[in-house]
Amino acid sequence: RPKMRQTQLLEHVETILIIAVGGFAGSNLRYFAELTLPSSLAATMTVNVLGSMALGFLFYENILGDTISESGRSLMATGFISSFTTYSTFIIDAITATPLVAIGYVITSYALGFTAVVVGRESAHRVTTSNQLSLEAGE
Repeated sequence: RPKMRQTQLLEHVETILIIAVGGFAGSNLRYFAELTLPSSLAATMTVNVLGSMALGFLFYENILGDTISESGRSLMATGFISSFTTYSTFIIDAITATPLVAIGYVITSYALGFTAVVVGRESAHRVTTSNQLSLEAGE
């Protein structure tokens, strides 16, 4: 029994380190977007839309094909995407903008976010279908 607990502990530590690596990369890319895009609104919307697309892909790839490992999903979803995207900045940007800009920003962000998830889903569908066809052709 102690050996099993030690193995479980090591697996948890490994997952924490994997998430930390993803978080490091995501937060730095988020900062880079803030430096390179013309405004905080543009940077926040861009990273949130890209993150929505990536998370949509990962979610549906898991359902449709399940070729990405659990560690890979932890690295990308919990680590990278959660550090790359930012709901708190989205809210601050909306509250500090003029009312008309804020309304447009919120509506556009949600519309693009939902659209990005659909694009991610369709991308996952195409990738998994392509992988399945490749496997069948190789049999």
